Amino acid sequence: MQPDISAAIDDLSATLTTIEKVMDPRALEERARELEAQAGDPSLWDDPNHAQKVTSELSSTQSKLKKLSSLRQRLDDLPVMYELAEEEGDASLVDEELADLREAIESLEVTTMLSGEYDQREAVINIRSGAGGVDAADWAEMLMRMYTRWADKHGHKVDVYDISYAEEAGIKSATFVVHGEYMYGTLSVEQGAHRLVRLSPFDNQNRRQTSFAEVEVLPVVEQTDSIDIPDAEVRVDVYRSSGPGGQSVNTTDSAVRLTHVPTGIVVTCQNEKSQIQNKASAMRVLQAKLLERKRQEERAEMDALGAGGNASWGNQMRSYVLHPYQMVKDLRTNHEVGDPSKVLDGDIDDFLEAGIRWRMAEMREA
Repeated sequence: MQPDISAAIDDLSATLTTIEKVMDPRALEERARELEAQAGDPSLWDDPNHAQKVTSELSSTQSKLKKLSSLRQRLDDLPVMYELAEEEGDASLVDEELADLREAIESLEVTTMLSGEYDQREAVINIRSGAGGVDAADWAEMLMRMYTRWADKHGHKVDVYDISYAEEAGIKSATFVVHGEYMYGTLSVEQGAHRLVRLSPFDNQNRRQTSFAEVEVLPVVEQTDSIDIPDAEVRVDVYRSSGPGGQSVNTTDSAVRLTHVPTGIVVTCQNEKSQIQNKASAMRVLQAKLLERKRQEERAEMDALGAGGNASWGNQMRSYVLHPYQMVKDLRTNHEVGDPSKVLDGDIDDFLEAGIRWRMAEMREA
């Protein structure tokens, strides 16, 4: 086996060993046995919410164990596969296996960096158009497509809670949930202002336009979170759902707008036909916003005491330039690519990984 191949395998093995130390397969096996015992208890489903939590954690734990075991086995098999390939004079398939393994191990390594209190949860994403008029509204819609395309490519379901369409083109705002484990930890590095530079398709003179959109990422609130919202603090308004151009898409007043009176936070939801369902979805988003507000207040208190890091790391975080040259650059990590079309079609994994590694380095420095 060639020395460079042997060195590459050794490097991957060392990385996987570090991952195994962090994830601790023995502890995972012990937890899986505990959860299997709970899942086998006939009375488990007397409390459906608790049962759902147990079965979900069991599935996640078993998946982690299976992934660790599979990666280690594949890595151990590589030297033999290369020896056989060299005898046959064609190592192309084994080279592909090495590349696939490297990608899978590096991806798992990034996951081990998601150890925050809420990182394992699903994500609520809010996108709002900023400065730039109709171009900004169009840009907000392009960003929404980028994230939903990314989710689709990775098999993550997306539920759109609310879209407010702009008059000429694009959207004023949108709220949607990306389902799946570690979605908040993964996508939270996308929070901040996204800047687009291009020749405006809405300008008669085809002039260059700079526009902005704001991305907010929140963890989905669970029942165990201590976010109690008294009914007296919430004003509920109902109205008729509408689509692009104001055309009615619902004949009943099923859309719901919640206003949290003490903070002025407003949340809307109109994706369901039922007013009750829309109110429940809107309440989850409101709880997520209040939870994030609480976390920011606590972080500000810690920063004031000198114990925290930079709480505004997510602002003005990335530029997408379509003219006079082609480039997407993250202003925090300095990661950049020269093909914006791929990025806008959902190819953002490298930016996510770079953001997570950057955030981990910032936390270590703090």
